[in-house]
Amino acid sequence: MRNSNPIQQQETEVKSEIFNASRRDFLKLGSILSGGLLLGVSFFSCDDKGNKTTSFAPNVYLRISSTGEITIIAHRSEMGQGIRTSLPLIIADELGADWTKVKIEQAEGDEKKYGDQNTDGSYSVRMFYKPMREAGATAKLLLMQAAAAEWKLPIEECDTENGQVVHKSSGKKIGFGELADAASKLPVPGADKLKLKESSQFTMIGKATPIVDLHEIVTGTAVFGIDAKIEGMKIAVIKRSPVVGGSIKSFNDQKSRAVPGVVNVIAIKGATLPATLKTPQNGVAVIADNTWAAIKGREALEVEWDLGPNASYDSAKQIAELTETIKGKGTTRRNRGDFDSARAGAKKIIEHTYIAPYLAHATLEAPTALAIVKDGKCEVWACTQNPQGARNVLADALGISADNIKVNVTLLGGGFGRKSKPDFIVEAALLAKEAGHPVKVIWTREDDIQHDYYHALSVQRIVATIDKQNNLSGWNHHIANPSISATDDNKVVQPSDGELMLGASDFPYNVPAIKLETHDATAHLRIGWLRSVRNIPQAFAISTMLDEIAEARGIDPIEQSLALLGEDRNISFAEELVNTTYPNYGEDIANYPWETSRMKAVIQRVAKEAGWGKDLPKGSALGFAAHKSFLTYVACIVEVTVDADNKLSIPSVHYAVDCGTAVNIDRIKSQFEGGAQFSASLALKSEITVKNGQVEQSNFDGYKIIRMSESPKEIHVHIMQSDAKPTGVGEPPVPPFTPALCNAIYKATGKRIYKLPLEVGNGK
Repeated sequence: MRNSNPIQQQETEVKSEIFNASRRDFLKLGSILSGGLLLGVSFFSCDDKGNKTTSFAPNVYLRISSTGEITIIAHRSEMGQGIRTSLPLIIADELGADWTKVKIEQAEGDEKKYGDQNTDGSYSVRMFYKPMREAGATAKLLLMQAAAAEWKLPIEECDTENGQVVHKSSGKKIGFGELADAASKLPVPGADKLKLKESSQFTMIGKATPIVDLHEIVTGTAVFGIDAKIEGMKIAVIKRSPVVGGSIKSFNDQKSRAVPGVVNVIAIKGATLPATLKTPQNGVAVIADNTWAAIKGREALEVEWDLGPNASYDSAKQIAELTETIKGKGTTRRNRGDFDSARAGAKKIIEHTYIAPYLAHATLEAPTALAIVKDGKCEVWACTQNPQGARNVLADALGISADNIKVNVTLLGGGFGRKSKPDFIVEAALLAKEAGHPVKVIWTREDDIQHDYYHALSVQRIVATIDKQNNLSGWNHHIANPSISATDDNKVVQPSDGELMLGASDFPYNVPAIKLETHDATAHLRIGWLRSVRNIPQAFAISTMLDEIAEARGIDPIEQSLALLGEDRNISFAEELVNTTYPNYGEDIANYPWETSRMKAVIQRVAKEAGWGKDLPKGSALGFAAHKSFLTYVACIVEVTVDADNKLSIPSVHYAVDCGTAVNIDRIKSQFEGGAQFSASLALKSEITVKNGQVEQSNFDGYKIIRMSESPKEIHVHIMQSDAKPTGVGEPPVPPFTPALCNAIYKATGKRIYKLPLEVGNGK
């Protein structure tokens, strides 16, 4: 499956070609061609020599009707991050549209029509920012050409605003709808003819625009995966192998079929080992007229399992084993200077082991998919982050052409990376094919918690040396965690280059001796990516250790970070990497370098905004951390209060963010506000443990998330002004929060945190 791991992908620059779709006879658009301007946008990538490596022919992307209504196709999945708003907004701003007349339509999953639709990795805006602007600028130029011809005036005297072409010196105005037909007859200009707006001319980019789905979501009319319905559908729930790699020995469905409403019981042949990122687990589905009957039928189902080689797996034992393993030498992945010499000459050595547990996605909406398979064709409705990936996997699973599969994308009630895996969609299609009628597969919360693609546990050891001049002279970072890659190949036992890139191999500080070592760790669960991936444990270990180092040196943590970042420079890391590459989130590091000046700027900004150094009452303190992820620079300060009963509260959080050009301020702030809440849960509450190969937690009573009373009370998001290329915002809020929280807790209580979820504040 293409793009199966978003942190591993090597994306090249996305470019675009724009054409008048009404002239492409292969586009079967029916009545939509009755009038107006209809533009298609063909996305493609080029290699370093400028040759096309991919070519896509999208359906309608931008249409301006004779009534002035503008329709834009949204080809990414909406899960609360606002992408169905932000990408069309870019087109609309460049076009000079009236936003109230813009209509958004969701694209189906189709790689040939829409190119890369995988909404993972916080790269949608950065990938499509320029092509979207060019699409808007193309339509704008065509409309201005049509108006200039009608007015018999130079086009240079024309502009667009609020859905009209205007001639400012004379005051003439004409609506887009009145010009659309004439514009459609003009040749589409090349990119060299386009003049993109200066940032000072933006009317929507850089402003706060509410999401287009807001009214439907608030009023309960929005369609999520769970809301999809078609005539004749049945509901299925599945009893899956309790251990990854297990298979069915036998099952007895007599009692299940006796439950009123149950219509069928069907075994699903899924993966054993490797578990894979695209194949369901082995299980038995109970299909019924309604959800309750399906659940009761599953409860009555008797299944004998062959639990396979993971039946004795114990996560606590693996953590204990890895804690011993990382005391030894590992595989060197980055090396600068001579760490052994730094250690030998050190005045002080600080050494700690940092442990983080398995984590589940626990999206508010559990995975759900509806499928119908008939006459060699399949249609599904699903809350998927990767519709084209699901389409390709369905083709393999059903043995039919992808051209005969339609994937309808609903809204997602949260994604966090879970819904980019198509296993639940494949389940629905396989069952619909065998049952001969539409089937909606519903995952209960217990299914969701116990059969996830988990964020892997982590054991890290960091050894830091301080020399006789009180300088940080050495940094030795040991890492052991089951790799995402092991889900597709269980022989993989080392972290991938893409996983190390997330805070470890790109450690940016100017330390004379740096050594990064990795150790073997076997995967026993389905491992996947969760919001911000390995940045989470790696930022936790690195930034809490840096805080401890600052204390040992008698230096303020922020002053230390600014000093260690050194002079303003761009870092490539390449010359120090061993047996490792630096993927840089799929971008050429020449275009997206690691810039110390930008990190220093966000650190200085957050210190000012949060009042770093101010006096606080006893039991209250501020903690700091900074981290770059998904090409975005973030600094975070968390304020905590721990009372006499060891109860923790979080009065305020401050973020400073440099994400390049800020497209939609409303969504950026929303992502960081949600990111703080998400991170607080992970740090304070959340943990998956495994005994005898089986996940011990089954619902929110075991896999805990913070309640409103425990949430940060105020979250302030300070966005840096920038004209740089846009970068990610969905995941960068998560990594620096936990270490900032831990550092604040230490200052308030004197207790350092080396293991998550942390004990302080949990009444322990």
